[in-house]
Amino acid sequence: MSNLKVLLVDDEEEFVSALAERLDIRGIETRVATDGEQALEMIETEFFDVVVLDVIMPGISGLEVLQRLNEKKTASAVILLTGHGSTKEGLEGMRMGAFDYLMKPLDIDELIAKMKEAASTNRTKQE
Repeated sequence: MSNLKVLLVDDEEEFVSALAERLDIRGIETRVATDGEQALEMIETEFFDVVVLDVIMPGISGLEVLQRLNEKKTASAVILLTGHGSTKEGLEGMRMGAFDYLMKPLDIDELIAKMKEAASTNRTKQE
């Protein structure tokens, strides 16, 4: 799938910057937000095929961002990132409509495969 546009949302700036760089190298258009509020603002003005969203962030949590996206009926697929010990939040996010969740540390190839699958599934639902 070409032309995949992804928003990465994580408060760990070094992690999210490095991940964005690795995805860009692989031809995936990537934007970064370092908190939930910034992510919501970006989603208001841009469409993303996939939003990769850290569950635990200061301020607005990833689950709160997911809830707000659901309320706005945003067409983006959501993949949650969970750290050690937050599997429960990942499962809760899936009940709330997230496509899937992945544990940190990430395997870049697994993330890319999951993003492509999420975008494809989401496009099929939209048609």
